[in-house]
Amino acid sequence: MSDTTQIAERNQGAATQRPGDRAARQTSISPAVDIFEDSQRIVLWADLPGVRKDQLDVRVQDGYLYIEAEITVPTPASLRLQYSEIRGPYYARAFSLSSDFDASKIDANLQDGILKLTIPRRVEAQPRRIEIKVA
Repeated sequence: MSDTTQIAERNQGAATQRPGDRAARQTSISPAVDIFEDSQRIVLWADLPGVRKDQLDVRVQDGYLYIEAEITVPTPASLRLQYSEIRGPYYARAFSLSSDFDASKIDANLQDGILKLTIPRRVEAQPRRIEIKVA
């Protein structure tokens, strides 16, 4: 990443916990994320094993990109749970999103537990060549 681009972590997991949330009562796991950048966009690849689309929450709020997911351990319909020590993990990660990026055009794709987020740069933030005129 270049020095001019700001997409930094913010209190891994802690930023997304709100009082009273179920997730606030359990420990969150910060998913591994790879970030790639070019002059047109940033691409984030987040490792979220076992997460389905309906368990995933990706949102932009107040200049931050939030990734949250909770996996539930399935209980067979024919059985009644008497005691449980197994909890599905709660994934949480937050990033500061620079104003160079267009949050309204984020593309999200989840496949095989890998979340791919493509965040394009705003046109005015993309590098452009300046024509030099001879007077």
